[in-house]
Amino acid sequence: MDILKPDADKAEQPASSKAMTPTGSGLNALSYVQTRVVPLRYDHLERNRIVAYNKNSSMGGAFDLLRTQVLKTMDENGWRTLAITSPTPEAGKTVLAINLAMSIAHHTTKTALLVDFDLRRPKVGSCLGLSMEKSLNELLSDEAELQDVLVNPTLPRFVVLPTREPIPLSTEVLSSPQVSNLIVDLRERYDSRIVIFDLPPILSSDDVITVLPKFDCVLLVVANGMNSNKEIEESLHHLDGANIVGTVLNKAEPQNRTYY
Repeated sequence: MDILKPDADKAEQPASSKAMTPTGSGLNALSYVQTRVVPLRYDHLERNRIVAYNKNSSMGGAFDLLRTQVLKTMDENGWRTLAITSPTPEAGKTVLAINLAMSIAHHTTKTALLVDFDLRRPKVGSCLGLSMEKSLNELLSDEAELQDVLVNPTLPRFVVLPTREPIPLSTEVLSSPQVSNLIVDLRERYDSRIVIFDLPPILSSDDVITVLPKFDCVLLVVANGMNSNKEIEESLHHLDGANIVGTVLNKAEPQNRTYY
């Protein structure tokens, strides 16, 4: 399944730069008791091309389409863990991972957990503007419990496990029993949860090859005009044997479409 998504260079102009606060009732009214709640700022999200936080924004339509296609394939196969990678850096995989997770969180029957597993260059927390006193760093060093490092960015059904700073010996860490147990725990804790892992670029190190068998499926993000055919073919070669739910063409020119 090939999935095409136009690049979201500009977000909808926010009404103000005030921090976001929890809203909603009924299915949207969730209470986070153990999970730390951190407000997001519209202006920071806009600068980082995070547009799916507002489900009424026209800018999020491409991510909703991607969400529907991905969830359909995952539901058909009983998959709940999704890895996201790209051939090389700067393809936009982290921005896509955040927007996709937010779009899934808007789905009233699913919850989304986004985990920053790009241990060499973690960016999820900074893109969202999260304060990260405790993160995956402390969890892996046994200085914090899981409930201490999870964050709800004031969006119902959306939880983030950020990584504050690069982790040395990342390949060894990702291949460790500790990480394997963490992935299983995150997957099995809630039946309705989709866990998205932002991985490093597949051609930059052996991190992805090491940890990939631990996930149900993978989504490849390709940057238009940036990734060569050789890089894409090499990436697909490394992904051979993995359950590929699709390939996203990122940073493409948006197409103007009407309802009819």
